[in-house]
Amino acid sequence: MKYSVKRKIAVTFIAVMSAALLAIALLNYAFLGTYYTYQKVDTLKQAWNTLNQMNIQNSGDVPSAFTQFCSTNNLKVVVVNSVLDQRIYRNTIDSEVMQIRLAGIVLGLEQQNTRVLEKSEREDCSYEIQNFHETTMNIDYLQLVGQLSNENYCMIQYPTDSIDDAAAISNQFYTYVGIVTIIAGAVVIWIVASRIVRPIKELTDISKRMAALDFDARYVSGGEDEIGELGNNFNSMSDKLELAISELKTANAELQKDIEKKTQIDEMRREFLSNVTHELKTPLALIQGYAEGLKDNINEDQESRDFYCDVIVDEASKMNEMVKKLLNLNQLEFGNDQVTMERFDLAEVIRGVLQSSGILIEQKKAKVVFNQSDAVMVWGDEFKVEEVITNYLTNALNHLDYDHVIEISCRTENNVVVTTVFNTGDPIPEEDIDKIWIKFYKVDKARTREYGGSGIGLSIVKAIMDSLNQKCGADNYENGVAFWFTLEKSS
Repeated sequence: MKYSVKRKIAVTFIAVMSAALLAIALLNYAFLGTYYTYQKVDTLKQAWNTLNQMNIQNSGDVPSAFTQFCSTNNLKVVVVNSVLDQRIYRNTIDSEVMQIRLAGIVLGLEQQNTRVLEKSEREDCSYEIQNFHETTMNIDYLQLVGQLSNENYCMIQYPTDSIDDAAAISNQFYTYVGIVTIIAGAVVIWIVASRIVRPIKELTDISKRMAALDFDARYVSGGEDEIGELGNNFNSMSDKLELAISELKTANAELQKDIEKKTQIDEMRREFLSNVTHELKTPLALIQGYAEGLKDNINEDQESRDFYCDVIVDEASKMNEMVKKLLNLNQLEFGNDQVTMERFDLAEVIRGVLQSSGILIEQKKAKVVFNQSDAVMVWGDEFKVEEVITNYLTNALNHLDYDHVIEISCRTENNVVVTTVFNTGDPIPEEDIDKIWIKFYKVDKARTREYGGSGIGLSIVKAIMDSLNQKCGADNYENGVAFWFTLEKSS
């Protein structure tokens, strides 16, 4: 990126670091030699003070510590007597030359090759610190020439070439170190800049995702600095926006649900009127026709009149039963029928239904198999569950064929009791098996009409199981159909 923050930070820090190192290098080249010189001047003074305190009269008076000090600091020392004719102490083979030079300086004969840097005069001693150029060997010396408190003279020399060499080596070393430092510093600064910029890049990505309404984006880098606080504010803003949009979507969904519910109610009303009209049309026509026949005395014999009356009563009974079922289904579907959850023995309820349906079972010549001897304790509305079992059994009896066997079983699966009512007969067509729970839906209209079915029984079963938050269904087999429902097991 041309205007990357990371690049700007890195370039700025590298430039500042390079400028600082360059300034230090220039100061080194300009003043390091002078600094070394002043350091050596202090060393010469330290050696002078030590000599002055020792008050030596011969070489034996000089301790080895002083000799080691001079050797460590590359100092040449000569001490001569007050008349300049006898060496009292020396630590160099150039002591004769230094003695002659010392005499020349004391006598004022070496002034043209000497530049005084510092001068000290006391009552009992004095010294001068000088830059001295030795013309024969073309060597420069930093030297201290003075008279000690015991009137002896001393000369302490340090070759300035070593200062220049040390300064040159130091500057060269600093140059190399500076180059390495700049390279290493650039790498470190680039890494540090990456770490500094990473939270900013993360916030940039979060802002893009939030702009796209993706509120799962979260700032996770943390931190207690300004960037961390900004990230936490982003998270808070994301949560509030998500909540606001969620509330809007919920309101929109509720509105859509209300619209769909209204449409569904209108559709159900139209479908209900159509189905009720269709179901009532035939019995009403029969009742009307036979009633008119009775009124017109079409059949004068008692047996025919009794037949006409039986038809009217039968059709009226069917209409009455259908109306009761519709009222029951309406209460279940609209939640007006209260559900009473209780613990009861499902096996006992099934045995009760079988006993009350004994006459119908005999008429259908059905063989009913129910081998559950132990109690099956479940949770549910016992009255409604009994209605479900009755509907399943009635449905099985009305569609019974072949071996005329009805098998009822209860099995437990994962703390749920599954009750199955199986009857031998023709299977339900696959395209109809999901539609049998719809009000007034009939797979075989002729057969349903034959036994007086209205197509409401399985709709009532579905509504009851929904009110209990349980499931129901139907499965085809080669020799028949099995209807099932579930209930929560009671331990």
